[in-house]
Amino acid sequence: MRQRKRHIAAALFAVLAIAGTLLGTGSVQAFNDNNGAQDEKEMIRTGLDVATSIGLQLNMTGRDPDMVGLGSYLVNVSGDCNGCHSVPQTAFAPGGNPYFLPGANPPFFSGRKQVNPATYLGGNQDFGVFPSPGGTVHIVSRNLTPDKTGRAEGGNTLGEFMLIMRTGIDLDHAHPNCPTNAPNCLFPPFNGDLLQVMPWPSFQNMTDRQLTAIYEYLGTIPCLEGGPGEPPNRCK
Repeated sequence: MRQRKRHIAAALFAVLAIAGTLLGTGSVQAFNDNNGAQDEKEMIRTGLDVATSIGLQLNMTGRDPDMVGLGSYLVNVSGDCNGCHSVPQTAFAPGGNPYFLPGANPPFFSGRKQVNPATYLGGNQDFGVFPSPGGTVHIVSRNLTPDKTGRAEGGNTLGEFMLIMRTGIDLDHAHPNCPTNAPNCLFPPFNGDLLQVMPWPSFQNMTDRQLTAIYEYLGTIPCLEGGPGEPPNRCK
Protein backbone atom coordinates (compact mmCIF):
# COMPACT_ATOMS: atom_id res chain seq x y z
CA MET A 1 0.00 0.00 0.00
CA ARG A 2 2.83 2.38 0.91
CA GLN A 3 4.58 1.59 -2.36
CA ARG A 4 1.38 2.31 -4.33
CA LYS A 5 0.99 5.67 -2.58
CA ARG A 6 4.60 6.52 -3.43
CA HIS A 7 3.94 5.71 -7.10
CA ILE A 8 0.79 7.92 -7.13
CA ALA A 9 2.67 10.78 -5.47
CA ALA A 10 5.53 10.48 -7.96
CA ALA A 11 3.10 10.47 -10.92
CA LEU A 12 1.29 13.52 -9.56
CA PHE A 13 4.57 15.34 -9.08
CA ALA A 14 5.59 14.57 -12.64
CA VAL A 15 2.29 15.93 -13.99
CA LEU A 16 2.65 19.13 -11.98
CA ALA A 17 6.23 19.54 -13.13
CA ILE A 18 5.24 19.18 -16.80
CA ALA A 19 2.36 21.64 -16.35
CA GLY A 20 4.70 24.12 -14.69
CA THR A 21 7.16 23.82 -17.55
CA LEU A 22 4.44 24.38 -20.15
CA LEU A 23 3.10 27.38 -18.32
CA GLY A 24 6.59 28.81 -18.05
CA THR A 25 7.12 28.57 -21.78
CA GLY A 26 3.66 29.92 -22.64
CA SER A 27 2.63 26.67 -24.34
CA VAL A 28 -0.63 26.35 -22.42
CA GLN A 29 -2.60 29.39 -23.56
CA ALA A 30 -5.84 28.25 -21.96
CA PHE A 31 -4.41 28.91 -18.49
CA ASN A 32 -3.77 32.58 -19.33
CA ASP A 33 -7.01 34.37 -18.53
CA ASN A 34 -5.63 37.90 -18.23
CA ASN A 35 -4.10 38.77 -21.60
CA GLY A 36 -5.34 42.21 -22.60
CA ALA A 37 -3.31 42.37 -25.81
CA GLN A 38 -4.71 39.04 -26.99
CA ASP A 39 -8.23 40.15 -26.11
CA GLU A 40 -7.89 43.27 -28.27
CA LYS A 41 -6.56 41.20 -31.16
CA GLU A 42 -9.70 39.06 -30.94
CA MET A 43 -11.86 42.20 -30.85
CA ILE A 44 -10.13 43.56 -33.96
CA ARG A 45 -10.57 40.27 -35.83
CA THR A 46 -14.20 39.97 -34.78
CA GLY A 47 -14.89 43.60 -35.69
CA LEU A 48 -13.53 43.19 -39.22
CA ASP A 49 -15.44 39.93 -39.64
CA VAL A 50 -18.70 41.57 -38.56
CA ALA A 51 -18.23 44.49 -40.96
CA THR A 52 -17.63 42.00 -43.76
CA SER A 53 -20.73 40.01 -42.81
CA ILE A 54 -22.87 43.14 -43.10
CA GLY A 55 -21.70 43.51 -46.69
CA LEU A 56 -20.07 46.91 -46.26
CA GLN A 57 -17.52 48.26 -48.72
CA LEU A 58 -15.14 49.91 -46.26
CA ASN A 59 -12.97 52.78 -47.48
CA MET A 60 -9.66 51.77 -45.91
CA THR A 61 -7.54 54.40 -47.68
CA GLY A 62 -5.13 55.84 -45.13
CA ARG A 63 -6.74 53.88 -42.30
CA ASP A 64 -5.15 51.67 -39.67
CA PRO A 65 -6.88 48.27 -40.04
CA ASP A 66 -6.44 47.53 -36.34
CA MET A 67 -8.20 50.76 -35.33
CA VAL A 68 -10.97 50.14 -37.85
CA GLY A 69 -11.47 46.59 -36.58
CA LEU A 70 -11.52 47.73 -32.96
CA GLY A 71 -13.98 50.49 -33.84
CA SER A 72 -16.22 48.02 -35.63
CA TYR A 73 -16.23 45.78 -32.57
CA LEU A 74 -17.23 48.67 -30.31
CA VAL A 75 -19.91 49.90 -32.72
CA ASN A 76 -21.37 46.56 -33.81
CA VAL A 77 -20.77 44.14 -30.93
CA SER A 78 -20.54 45.91 -27.59
CA GLY A 79 -22.34 49.13 -28.49
CA ASP A 80 -25.04 48.03 -30.97
CA CYS A 81 -25.10 51.57 -32.39
CA ASN A 82 -27.20 50.41 -35.34
CA GLY A 83 -29.93 49.40 -32.91
CA CYS A 84 -30.70 53.10 -32.39
CA HIS A 85 -29.21 54.71 -35.48
CA SER A 86 -31.47 52.94 -37.98
CA VAL A 87 -35.20 52.37 -38.29
CA PRO A 88 -36.10 49.10 -36.49
CA GLN A 89 -38.38 47.87 -39.28
CA THR A 90 -35.57 48.06 -41.85
CA ALA A 91 -32.47 47.51 -39.71
CA PHE A 92 -32.29 43.86 -40.81
CA ALA A 93 -32.41 42.62 -44.39
CA PRO A 94 -35.47 40.53 -45.40
CA GLY A 95 -35.15 37.11 -43.81
CA GLY A 96 -32.28 38.25 -41.60
CA ASN A 97 -34.13 39.45 -38.51
CA PRO A 98 -33.24 37.10 -35.62
CA TYR A 99 -36.19 38.39 -33.58
CA PHE A 100 -38.68 36.88 -36.03
CA LEU A 101 -40.07 33.36 -36.11
CA PRO A 102 -38.09 30.92 -38.28
CA GLY A 103 -39.42 30.21 -41.73
CA ALA A 104 -38.51 29.50 -45.32
CA ASN A 105 -39.55 32.87 -46.75
CA PRO A 106 -39.13 36.51 -45.62
CA PRO A 107 -40.06 38.15 -43.43
CA PHE A 108 -39.57 34.97 -41.38
CA PHE A 109 -36.06 34.38 -40.06
CA SER A 110 -33.93 32.30 -42.41
CA GLY A 111 -31.54 31.24 -39.64
CA ARG A 112 -28.80 33.67 -40.70
CA LYS A 113 -28.67 37.12 -39.13
CA GLN A 114 -28.21 39.84 -41.76
CA VAL A 115 -27.99 43.58 -41.07
CA ASN A 116 -29.38 45.75 -43.86
CA PRO A 117 -26.47 47.73 -45.37
CA ALA A 118 -28.92 50.05 -47.15
CA THR A 119 -30.00 51.59 -43.81
CA TYR A 120 -26.93 50.86 -41.67
CA LEU A 121 -26.28 53.75 -39.24
CA GLY A 122 -28.36 56.09 -41.41
CA GLY A 123 -30.40 57.33 -38.44
CA ASN A 124 -34.09 58.30 -38.56
CA GLN A 125 -35.37 56.20 -35.64
CA ASP A 126 -38.11 58.20 -33.90
CA PHE A 127 -38.01 57.93 -30.10
CA GLY A 128 -41.26 59.80 -29.67
CA VAL A 129 -42.48 63.15 -28.41
CA PHE A 130 -40.57 65.11 -25.78
CA PRO A 131 -42.09 67.91 -23.63
CA SER A 132 -42.18 70.84 -26.04
CA PRO A 133 -44.55 73.57 -27.30
CA GLY A 134 -47.55 71.78 -28.73
CA GLY A 135 -45.72 68.44 -28.40
CA THR A 136 -43.94 69.09 -31.68
CA VAL A 137 -40.44 67.88 -30.80
CA HIS A 138 -39.59 64.30 -31.65
CA ILE A 139 -36.14 62.97 -30.76
CA VAL A 140 -34.84 61.24 -33.89
CA SER A 141 -31.50 59.44 -34.14
CA ARG A 142 -28.83 61.09 -36.29
CA ASN A 143 -27.13 59.80 -39.42
CA LEU A 144 -23.69 58.53 -38.33
CA THR A 145 -22.34 57.79 -41.81
CA PRO A 146 -19.62 60.06 -43.22
CA ASP A 147 -20.62 62.91 -45.51
CA LYS A 148 -18.85 63.99 -48.71
CA THR A 149 -15.91 65.26 -46.62
CA GLY A 150 -15.28 61.67 -45.53
CA ARG A 151 -15.67 62.65 -41.89
CA ALA A 152 -17.87 60.55 -39.65
CA GLU A 153 -21.11 61.60 -37.98
CA GLY A 154 -22.17 64.43 -40.25
CA GLY A 155 -18.73 65.85 -40.97
CA ASN A 156 -17.48 66.24 -37.40
CA THR A 157 -13.75 66.31 -36.74
CA LEU A 158 -12.23 63.82 -34.33
CA GLY A 159 -12.03 66.55 -31.70
CA GLU A 160 -15.70 67.41 -32.13
CA PHE A 161 -16.68 63.75 -32.05
CA MET A 162 -14.80 63.19 -28.80
CA LEU A 163 -16.37 66.32 -27.31
CA ILE A 164 -19.83 64.99 -28.17
CA MET A 165 -19.09 61.59 -26.69
CA ARG A 166 -17.52 63.03 -23.53
CA THR A 167 -20.08 65.75 -22.77
CA GLY A 168 -23.20 64.94 -24.81
CA ILE A 169 -23.26 68.47 -26.26
CA ASP A 170 -25.47 68.86 -29.33
CA LEU A 171 -23.33 70.86 -31.73
CA ASP A 172 -26.31 71.13 -34.10
CA HIS A 173 -28.44 72.88 -31.45
CA ALA A 174 -31.42 70.99 -32.84
CA HIS A 175 -33.56 71.45 -29.72
CA PRO A 176 -32.71 74.61 -27.73
CA ASN A 177 -34.00 75.20 -24.23
CA CYS A 178 -37.36 76.89 -23.72
CA PRO A 179 -38.39 79.67 -23.39
CA THR A 180 -37.38 80.69 -26.89
CA ASN A 181 -39.11 81.64 -30.08
CA ALA A 182 -38.04 78.37 -31.68
CA PRO A 183 -40.96 75.92 -31.96
CA ASN A 184 -38.59 72.97 -31.47
CA CYS A 185 -37.38 73.87 -27.99
CA LEU A 186 -37.50 71.52 -24.99
CA PHE A 187 -39.25 72.30 -21.73
CA PRO A 188 -37.29 71.89 -18.48
CA PRO A 189 -36.05 69.81 -16.81
CA PHE A 190 -34.76 68.44 -20.14
CA ASN A 191 -31.55 70.14 -21.22
CA GLY A 192 -31.84 70.98 -24.90
CA ASP A 193 -28.12 71.75 -25.11
CA LEU A 194 -27.41 68.06 -24.61
CA LEU A 195 -28.29 65.01 -26.68
CA GLN A 196 -31.29 63.19 -25.27
CA VAL A 197 -31.81 59.40 -25.45
CA MET A 198 -28.22 58.76 -26.61
CA PRO A 199 -26.32 56.98 -23.79
CA TRP A 200 -23.36 59.36 -23.81
CA PRO A 201 -23.19 59.30 -19.97
CA SER A 202 -21.97 55.71 -20.35
CA PHE A 203 -19.90 56.16 -23.52
CA GLN A 204 -18.03 59.10 -22.00
CA ASN A 205 -16.05 56.63 -19.90
CA MET A 206 -14.40 55.05 -22.94
CA THR A 207 -10.69 55.59 -23.44
CA ASP A 208 -9.33 58.02 -26.03
CA ARG A 209 -8.11 55.05 -28.05
CA GLN A 210 -11.55 53.46 -28.07
CA LEU A 211 -13.31 56.66 -29.11
CA THR A 212 -10.71 57.26 -31.81
CA ALA A 213 -11.25 53.71 -33.07
CA ILE A 214 -15.01 54.30 -33.30
CA TYR A 215 -14.43 57.52 -35.24
CA GLU A 216 -12.00 55.76 -37.59
CA TYR A 217 -14.46 52.97 -38.28
CA LEU A 218 -17.38 55.33 -38.90
CA GLY A 219 -15.23 57.14 -41.45
CA THR A 220 -14.84 53.98 -43.52
CA ILE A 221 -18.49 52.98 -43.94
CA PRO A 222 -20.58 54.00 -46.99
CA CYS A 223 -22.35 57.36 -46.87
CA LEU A 224 -26.15 57.34 -46.73
CA GLU A 225 -28.45 60.21 -47.60
CA GLY A 226 -31.04 61.58 -45.19
CA GLY A 227 -31.21 61.97 -41.47
CA PRO A 228 -32.44 64.82 -39.26
CA GLY A 229 -30.74 68.10 -40.07
CA GLU A 230 -28.73 66.67 -42.95
CA PRO A 231 -28.60 68.63 -46.23
CA PRO A 232 -29.63 67.04 -49.53
CA ASN A 233 -26.89 65.36 -51.54
CA ARG A 234 -24.72 65.02 -48.45
CA CYS A 235 -22.81 62.18 -50.09
CA LYS A 236 -21.88 64.09 -53.28
